[in-house]
Amino acid sequence: MKKTRAWIARRAAPIMAPIMAPVIVSLVAVLTLSACGQPDFTYVRDRDGTTYFKVPASFTRLNASPIELFLTGDRPGSQAALTRAQRVWSTAFDRSAQPDVSHLLGSPDPFVYATVHKLTEEQRDAISLNRLRDFILPVTDQTRELYEQQNALTGQRPLFTGFERISDEVLTLDGGAKGVRVRFNYQIGGKVQTFDHTAMVDEGGSTVSVLLMGCQATCYARRAAEFDTIAGSFKLLRLPG
Repeated sequence: MKKTRAWIARRAAPIMAPIMAPVIVSLVAVLTLSACGQPDFTYVRDRDGTTYFKVPASFTRLNASPIELFLTGDRPGSQAALTRAQRVWSTAFDRSAQPDVSHLLGSPDPFVYATVHKLTEEQRDAISLNRLRDFILPVTDQTRELYEQQNALTGQRPLFTGFERISDEVLTLDGGAKGVRVRFNYQIGGKVQTFDHTAMVDEGGSTVSVLLMGCQATCYARRAAEFDTIAGSFKLLRLPG
């Protein structure tokens, strides 16, 4: 019996070789793709699926809650913070080898912050292109003057100084939606930081989506094409119904 099995194996080898060869090649190709086929981008949607963008896969995703608390001044766990969390979604990504949410305001590596706000009735009535420009940081002349006045009244040294406008573009969007993309510099802690700010309000005027990116001015100049790719992917999505 053993001799018979050995004879069958020897006879089957030349027959099976041409059959198995393409199978092995295919298997090697699949394994190679599995090892090397890492995605180039991380694809992001907000909680309700209304806003979309992508960032390079080399960026690390962070919890954006500390940014929300910094921007609003709300105390962690306060009713104001809890209420805001129900109508505000946000996320952040950092290209630094040591990622940290503080890099939003100063870093030699790119940082991305995105947020989507469901507007209150009062906010809907007040929304405008200038309000979109000022949605996170003071950009327009009027808001920057107000920021300086508030710091003077409180005796606090302003965090943002030396404003420089680089570009200001009104976006053409479908279905009555509106948007702006503004690029500007601020001096923060002795370093010049370039910010790239895109803000859009949906066609119903009920939701504002904002993408704020930045890094130190020398970094931004070197990686402008990367920022353009991210900004170009930032879209409003129409949900069914």
